[in-house]
Amino acid sequence: MHTVTSNDGTTIAYDRFGDGPPVVYVGGAFCDRSTGAPLAELLAPRFTVYSYDRRGRGASGDTAPYTVRREVEDLEAVIAAAGGSASVFGISSGAALALEAAAQGAAVTRLAIYEAPFTPDGDHAQLRQAKEDGARLTELLSAGRRADAVEFFMTGAGVSAEDIAQMRGAPMWSALEQMAPTLAYDYAVMGISSSGGAIPTERVAGIAVPTLVLDGGAGLAWMQEAAETVAKTLPHGRYRRLEGQTHEVDPEVLAPVLEEFFAAAAEGTR
Repeated sequence: MHTVTSNDGTTIAYDRFGDGPPVVYVGGAFCDRSTGAPLAELLAPRFTVYSYDRRGRGASGDTAPYTVRREVEDLEAVIAAAGGSASVFGISSGAALALEAAAQGAAVTRLAIYEAPFTPDGDHAQLRQAKEDGARLTELLSAGRRADAVEFFMTGAGVSAEDIAQMRGAPMWSALEQMAPTLAYDYAVMGISSSGGAIPTERVAGIAVPTLVLDGGAGLAWMQEAAETVAKTLPHGRYRRLEGQTHEVDPEVLAPVLEEFFAAAAEGTR
């Protein structure tokens, strides 16, 4: 494990894999730096992969008050540790964070994202529901009801009551409760409380770096619709569907796609 200090003094922990041009992995909800390890190991023969604990998770610190800008600064600190610029891959809410970092001018040479769970344009019912969910999650966390917040989030993500009951009895549940406060960070990154998680069209349209937008062919239709919209909005966006994949994408399927895309950055081509 290595550490770097973010702009506000927060310690950010990361693991480093391989040797070659740098790639930073940005995880989603309930992810820590270990989540990116399987993909990082597959990319390690060609790249140096940095998988980090977003603030409030794993071995990273957490300085109040939380802002999305501070999360962007954390990613910028990891990029600085990687040599000053890097390709970036983000998944789920980590994809939204990576997009925001690129929009704010972080030194991202090439960006790839997988299923940022934005609400598709025009789905007003889903936008309203997302705002309500954001308010409810905030209430649960403010009341210190971490277990209920975890269950609420997982139910919204489509996890069955039976599976949640099994998870509550497993050793992993305590780790999920420990990370529960960071769910509010994921909601903030997605803009759920303010915009219902709508695609930040103006921000996305200002991202100049080549970006690969990915989704899974066996995933949810609304995530596929959002991915297609993001790709069309990006000035240098490409869209690709990974057939047979869900939101829990297989690293063995994902790795060769990312390797091909990021290799172009190392070779200085678009």
